[in-house]
Amino acid sequence: MSDYNAEDVRNIALLGHAGSGKTTLVEALLAAAGAIAAPGSVAKGTTVCDFDPLEKELQHSLDSAITSLDNRGKHINIIDTPGYPDFLGRSISVLPAVETAAVVINAQAGIESVTQRVMKLLDNRHLCRLIIVNQIDVPGVDLGVLTTQIRETFGAECLPINLPADGGSRVIDCFFQPQGEGADFSSVAQAHGHIIDQVVEVDEALMEIYLEQGQDLAPEQLHDPFETALREGHLIPICYCSATSGAGIPELLEILVRLMPNPSEGNPPVYLKGEGATLEPVAVAPDPTKHALAHVFKIINDPFRGKLGIFRIHQGRISQNSQLLIGDARKPFKVNHLFRLNGNEQIEVADGVPGDILAVARVDEIHFDAVLHDSHDEDHHHLSTMECPVPLFGLAITTAKRGDEQKLNDALHKLQAEDPCFHVEHHAATNETIMRGLGELHLKVLLRRLSEQFHVDVETRPPSIPYRETISAKAEGHHRHKKQTGGAGQFGEVFLRVEPLARGAGFEFEDATVGGVIPGNFIPSIEKGVRQVLADGAIAGYPLQDVRVTVYDGKFHPVDSKDIAFSTAGRKAFIDAIDKARPVILEPIVKIRVVAPDSCMGDLAGDLSGRRGRISGSESQSGGRIVIDGEVPLAELSGYDARLKALTGGEGTYGIELSRYEPVPAAIQKQLADAYQRSED
Repeated sequence: MSDYNAEDVRNIALLGHAGSGKTTLVEALLAAAGAIAAPGSVAKGTTVCDFDPLEKELQHSLDSAITSLDNRGKHINIIDTPGYPDFLGRSISVLPAVETAAVVINAQAGIESVTQRVMKLLDNRHLCRLIIVNQIDVPGVDLGVLTTQIRETFGAECLPINLPADGGSRVIDCFFQPQGEGADFSSVAQAHGHIIDQVVEVDEALMEIYLEQGQDLAPEQLHDPFETALREGHLIPICYCSATSGAGIPELLEILVRLMPNPSEGNPPVYLKGEGATLEPVAVAPDPTKHALAHVFKIINDPFRGKLGIFRIHQGRISQNSQLLIGDARKPFKVNHLFRLNGNEQIEVADGVPGDILAVARVDEIHFDAVLHDSHDEDHHHLSTMECPVPLFGLAITTAKRGDEQKLNDALHKLQAEDPCFHVEHHAATNETIMRGLGELHLKVLLRRLSEQFHVDVETRPPSIPYRETISAKAEGHHRHKKQTGGAGQFGEVFLRVEPLARGAGFEFEDATVGGVIPGNFIPSIEKGVRQVLADGAIAGYPLQDVRVTVYDGKFHPVDSKDIAFSTAGRKAFIDAIDKARPVILEPIVKIRVVAPDSCMGDLAGDLSGRRGRISGSESQSGGRIVIDGEVPLAELSGYDARLKALTGGEGTYGIELSRYEPVPAAIQKQLADAYQRSED
């Protein structure tokens, strides 16, 4: 049995830009709590969380890693996440497992692009946030200016809970015992007052005591309203430390233990049950006596240990020999072994309580985002869909050796199961298998894994652009499918209407037939034919989207009507309608952020303009660098990486994310349509 309960658990995810020092910070916390004898080194490849050989080679985290420590009777699970924009999907996929997201900022580099993206995402998810300013002892850093920038960027609710002193060599507490002096900026009394003022605003009774009696409030009085302020986003504490020197690490550990929420105090992820019209939220409580409910937030395919499913328990207790169901499955699996993770180490445990982060091995059916439970009577439980960045960088791949196709397919399937931002597509029109990720580094790492872990060598080339098709007007379509082959024939006639939907709305299908003109059992066949066109395209071979199809009339034959007849009639009637509905080809427009020396601004702006790009803004950074934000069609970014290196002497970097889809220029649409030969079968 666990020697702690849910109230003793703290779950913390460390997020932030690459180079902010998250992995080194984990080492410092583990050492301060006595979980390891001494901090490991990223440079030497001796850290708990960066255990993968490729991580050691690059000296950067490429995946999330889990470890834990015990301090003052509290069990703290820490998830170290990668900071490169290319691996943002792996970072945010762990968020349903934690109550607190600690965003780490490099004091020297300041607020960077990933920091801004994750802070916005955390705000949307209503997670409790903590900002950790790391490397405060670097000479020349102005922490007062950085703190002002943090509050201007992320809001006045960002308030220091401690302060650096003596050039960042120590940290003064401003909450528990606010009596120190000599802070490098501001004052302990002022910081303490700001925290109190912010916290009492969420508790009217405490505010009345504070205002009327004018007495100082003890930390114990502030605990509950402090938690409320965190949950409501009314307070985002800022704390300061140096993971390398250890300054501020004991103070940070105390904040995690005494102030960060436990599973009963944070904002839990939203569980749902049912589907479609019957969808409804499920009340989940961290009660060990209720039936078990857990969420799989990470999958690892280990060549030696098999598939590992890592999950967070939200309700109930899970033990060795527990019988668990996966989603709406009716056949349970037995938990033969239950593990707690410490980096690459698996520690077998007997059971887990609400709040625990554990793992099971060698369960083939387990998958990312699965819900595990032990109740046969419950409807299908699942979590609300998490918004992940859309993978846009692509490579068309083929096996280097004939006969390795199935081996490649199996390896891609395993990689896709691990990474919510890695997608594999097969385009029938171009006969291409395309792997898509969030950036060039993302795909390079996956290619290395294909070769080194799965022993599959591939050849790559630039892929086709993920265009989409849609319509811009209402129209009607009709087709009569009649085929006589000497025996039983085929007959089906379909009349349908199409109309455009709002961009991003997807697809809607409606049966508006009356009087049995088409028997109900043939309607799914018509929809099947329509969906075939959705997948294969109608004018240039790209998937069709944002359209409503309404079947309103037709005819059938009592003997010759079959599913295949109505599937064919539905498909050709749909194509007939699209041809009349002013079809358009859509291209992906991406937001682009370029970081480069400020002397390159003119050349970069001119190059983006020549790629049909639009610059929306620019911002100067320290060290003579500039950040350029803009939008550009994805099709125009072919070869941009090499061009950027040439324009900036190798010092420029960029990242993209999907903004929206827009119609392509008429000349490009004609070129794409002319190159496509539609099947008439």
